[in-house]
Amino acid sequence: MNKYNATAVCIPSKQDMVDLSERIKAIKQLVDDGKHFSVNRARPYGKTATLTELWLALSDQYVVTSIVFQDVTDADFENESEWSIFKVNKAVNL
Repeated sequence: MNKYNATAVCIPSKQDMVDLSERIKAIKQLVDDGKHFSVNRARPYGKTATLTELWLALSDQYVVTSIVFQDVTDADFENESEWSIFKVNKAVNL
């Protein structure tokens, strides 16, 4: 019997999870159409699982990157001239 996982990326063979195929198909259509989208919900809603599945669905056709702003603080924005591409590059996980 699988267990419910609310702490990390779900592995379908190990944890129960919602079928994301229709959600991924809808988001992929937005990407194909050149549209922007955001994923924002309360926890645990499946944001990480959705983005992981989306990464897999898009990676054969697109170059997929991830930008994490978790370590960006208000202090980073105090002096706009110091906000540089270097700081953005630090946030990119390649």
